[in-house]
Order: sequence, then structure tokens, then C-alpha cells
Amino acid sequence: MKVAAELPLRILTHNIRYATSSPFEGERPWAERKQLLLNELHYNTRHQDAFICLQEVLHNQLVDIHTGLNSSPHPSSANPTWEYIGVGRDDGREAGEYSPIFYQPSVWQLQHWETVWLSETPDVPSKSWDAASIRIVTVAVFTHRASSRMVLALNTHLDDQGSRSRFEAAHIILAKIEEYRTKILSGSSTISGVFLAGDFNSQEHQEAYAVLTAPESPLADAAKLVTPTEHYGHSFTWTGFGHEGQDPTRIDYILLESAADKVFSHGRQPWFIEGYAVLDNRFEDGVFNSDHRAVVVDVLLGE
Repeated sequence: MKVAAELPLRILTHNIRYATSSPFEGERPWAERKQLLLNELHYNTRHQDAFICLQEVLHNQLVDIHTGLNSSPHPSSANPTWEYIGVGRDDGREAGEYSPIFYQPSVWQLQHWETVWLSETPDVPSKSWDAASIRIVTVAVFTHRASSRMVLALNTHLDDQGSRSRFEAAHIILAKIEEYRTKILSGSSTISGVFLAGDFNSQEHQEAYAVLTAPESPLADAAKLVTPTEHYGHSFTWTGFGHEGQDPTRIDYILLESAADKVFSHGRQPWFIEGYAVLDNRFEDGVFNSDHRAVVVDVLLGE
């Protein structure tokens, strides 16, 4: 079968707000939010080769989302449409928040994955520096079944309190990308493209964003790779539930490997960006499906 020279792909990232037992003012319980969130995920990935990267997901939410994504009135196969990778950050199993990556196993073959703790002891559940919470990055290598193109995917949620923690975590993530590139390039396969999605808890002028998009980094902000007049939807990605007394901000991102303004890129441009969007998180019913908005990019992956 002849495969197109450029592979179309959608990447969606969303901090879904953990299922708290003590909701904020303006926040509805997970039981009332989950179907709205599933509707968003279904609609925005239907008939798409897609990755879904989520943050703040407790185990019961993970089960609900996995079950909901695979629920269809017209099942075409006994095999699940969606699978996921990820662990709870508190114990490396089911405790605490996950940063899972959902993928379609009929489209993508999972080659390897791991959870890295963003601390001085990255192999075990831990936190370091000024972090208020344990933080992780989920890392995976996927091979596209039809084209054999390989993608390195990362999903993270950085600390909301610790500035140094975010700074150090950004460097750990960049080192992990380089580790995978070096390891795979020394073998028989090559990575076609890298992406990092997540809630950085960092605005553009702050530490994590600055490190991850610096000229020395291989990554660039997908929003900057699309002409601003062609953006769809909102600019801000964190809204709260309307009673926090804080202004909305942009702290959720999808970063793509890019040659734009890079020192060590060697001219490589693996992704062509077709579209960038920040979706709404509340409609006429007045219910926030999360205190964050989803970020979506449509890309073409080169050979």
C-alpha cells in the first residue's frame, strides 16, 4: 500500500481537573462533568489519527475516560479503539494523578514507554527542590503501522508552586528527549518527530516555557508556528471556574520539534503545522467541563 509522503495527525492536550470531593465555587462534580469531557474528546478525534494527552487524571477518571472512549453505538471491532499509557504519580501504580497518553493501537504500535519523575531521583516516586507535589512526565515511542514512521511523545504537568522545580523539570525533559534520540539513532531506527504536551504552569515569560522553547531546545511552541490570524478559538488556556479572582492565562501547550530559530536544528523541520486551536470549556448549560481549555494542533509529519 502506498503511504502519503506526509502523515496527517491531530494532537489534543487537556488538563481535565481532578475529581475532587470538595469542589470550588462554580465547579461541578466529576459525575456531572465527565460526559461533557468525553463528548469533547470524541468529537475532536473522530475520524482522526490522534493522540490525547491529559493531566490531573485520577484512577477513577482514567477508567471512566478509557471506557467512554471505547463506547460506541456502532462498534466495528472487538479490539479497543483506544488504549493508554501512564501511572499514578504518587506510587507509580494507581495512586495520585496520571498524565496519560491515549492512542489508537490499530494505527500506532507502542514500542516503549516509561514514567520519569521530575526530581533528583527520576526513577522512583519523589519530589525535589521547591515542588509542592510529585510531578512526572510520561514518555513513549510509537511506530505508525502503515508508514513505519516513529514518534517520540511526551506528556507532563509541572508544579504549580515551585519555580525552581519547573526550571529543573524542563531540563530533565530536554535531557530525556536527547537520551531517546541518541539511543534510537545508534540503532536501526530514527525518530520522525517529537512532541511535548501538557500543563506547564508557566507563562511565556516564565522559567519552564523559556527553557523548553529556547534556541538551544529542539522544541517550539505550536501556537507560534501558526500565523496568529489563523488561530481558532481562545488564547488563554486556564480559566478557573469563574470565582478565583485571577485573570485567565495561557499555561497549557503543545511543543513540536522544529527548526525555527534553533541553534542546533541542522535545518530539520519534521512537522508542518496545519492548524492551532484552544477550545471552549463551557457552553450554554453553564457547566465548566474543566478549569482548563483543551489545546489542539493539526500537523503533517514528514518522512
